[in-house]
Amino acid sequence: MSEHDADVLVSAGWVEDHLEEFQSDDPRFRLVEVNSPESPDEGDFPSRYEEGHIPGAIGLQWDEDLSDPQQRDILKKGDFADVIGSHGIGEDSTVVFYGNGWIPNWFALFAYWEFKYYGHDDARVLDGGKDYWVNEDYPLSDEVPNFPAQEYAAKGPFESIRSYKDDVDKAREAGIPMVDVRSPEEFTGELIAPEGLQETAQRGGHIPGASNVPVKTNLRDDGRFKGPDELEELYAEEGIDGDETVVTYCRVGERSAIAWFALHELLGYEDVHNYDGSWTEWGNLVRAPIETGE
Repeated sequence: MSEHDADVLVSAGWVEDHLEEFQSDDPRFRLVEVNSPESPDEGDFPSRYEEGHIPGAIGLQWDEDLSDPQQRDILKKGDFADVIGSHGIGEDSTVVFYGNGWIPNWFALFAYWEFKYYGHDDARVLDGGKDYWVNEDYPLSDEVPNFPAQEYAAKGPFESIRSYKDDVDKAREAGIPMVDVRSPEEFTGELIAPEGLQETAQRGGHIPGASNVPVKTNLRDDGRFKGPDELEELYAEEGIDGDETVVTYCRVGERSAIAWFALHELLGYEDVHNYDGSWTEWGNLVRAPIETGE
């Protein structure tokens, strides 16, 4: 990679060069496709895992495999370790995530963030996601791998990359920058959820003091991340230059994980937190303040 650190963002060509390793029983390399629960616009090509995936890729469903539906939360540490190990991923595996959806790598970046929350050292993301891979005519397969299970001991959790409701209250009081990455229509309160998705909150609007930086503004037209200079300029317009604490949020924490990745992993801004409760939590709270309009 010329513009970004290949330790966290890898090209389609890099993945193709490692396809043999991704298909091996040796757990040193693992490729993970993370599907969203549903997508308003999945395009005209195979977008779901079972319709075709990168050879050797493991298929994970965000809401079924990486979430606790009763708690409406990410997996507990022990459950995370059990799920990841059962899919043949070891603690020392190089894990590359990619995903489908109307936003490239929609839930793949959330999976990356969850892996980092539990201390997985070598996690990476396929730049451009599945859309880019398919549009550039890279190979697909319908063969589902069955890798030997691995013993996996999760670390952490590392709370320094996560915010909770109380943290957001403190951020508001302190004037800490908050980045709402939802669409302008969601930010103003015109919509509660993206068109085609189930509404998860009682009220529309945004957290008072938040800036609106729609998630797709982090990406080029082909779905790959913009270069560092463009990303720096994008957030500098909102007064964010890496010297301050930043909180990102969206609807359920998945789109904001993309902004968290851009700020924390690509630009190296140290103190960036993803509020994964996001608008699903805030928009349902009694007496929580909201703003509507721009």
